[in-house]
Amino acid sequence: MSYPIIDTHCDLLSYLAKVPDADPQSRDIACGLPFLNEGNVKMQVLAIYTDVAPGSMELATKQVGKFKAMLNMHRDEVCLADREFMGSLENEDKIGVVCAIENAAGLGDEHADWTAIYTQLDNIIANTGRLAYISLTHHTENRFGGGNYTEVGLKDDGRRLLDYISGKKIAIDLSHTSDWLAQGILEHITTKELDVPVIASHSNFRTIWDHRRNLSDEFAKEIIHRKGLIGVNFLRAFLDNAVPEKIFDHIKHGFGIGAEDCICFGADFFYTKDFPDKTRHPFYFPLVENASKYPSLLDTLSDDLNKDQLEKLAYKNAQRFFKSTWT
Repeated sequence: MSYPIIDTHCDLLSYLAKVPDADPQSRDIACGLPFLNEGNVKMQVLAIYTDVAPGSMELATKQVGKFKAMLNMHRDEVCLADREFMGSLENEDKIGVVCAIENAAGLGDEHADWTAIYTQLDNIIANTGRLAYISLTHHTENRFGGGNYTEVGLKDDGRRLLDYISGKKIAIDLSHTSDWLAQGILEHITTKELDVPVIASHSNFRTIWDHRRNLSDEFAKEIIHRKGLIGVNFLRAFLDNAVPEKIFDHIKHGFGIGAEDCICFGADFFYTKDFPDKTRHPFYFPLVENASKYPSLLDTLSDDLNKDQLEKLAYKNAQRFFKSTWT
């Protein structure tokens, strides 16, 4: 059986914005539209990714333009994923797409004032329809907090951004936080009683593969407690450098610690052909090398998971989360 798929993270927009003559129909990126169609992906979250660098806000705006152009030029294949679409997802012919922010440097560079930050965020929401989630950081530190390769926690600007998005139906993403930042986010949301859902859009489990990008069981269980989402990441570096089948161990570990109603896919497909660090190649094992691989992945998992569990992993958990969040 071919299940519909919801995936909570890819970098198609960054590819379109940065690579000359890039096309959503290309097979040069593992989340190109042909691969999404072959994998029966019915809803895809598209990250607006920026680094901590001058021009980050302009690059975010450029990606918004690429999103709007894709909706216009490929309207026979893609549409905006809204709550109505999510409710009928199983019967939809098109791929529903929605944006998210990966690194809040795209909302405000290190020198932007708060009027500019608020305007940038409001304009992005207005031009994309909505944001599924915001990641405060990427790998490094910025004005909002510390990324996963730092030991920096939540900063005052991070607290201010959390306060601003409260009630706006936007989740906060822990996928690229340091442990200190994750703890600070959770404590601030709880202390201030903010209306901000918590997810990890593309993170695996540190118990299975000890990497700082992966979630500790403590943080995973907190996301579960808050009825969020945990999107399993397909990158080799975060699964196991040598054992492709470790992806099944990550998924089964999620079910084992209580994430049956929260686990989903967050493959993290991005353009790799120009990546300078050759030790990272290949980025993905053949088992999960592009978005067409979801059916075969689920078929293998059918030996360990029942039909209800497979449906939850494939799409129902993410469908439940977004329908609830977007009410």
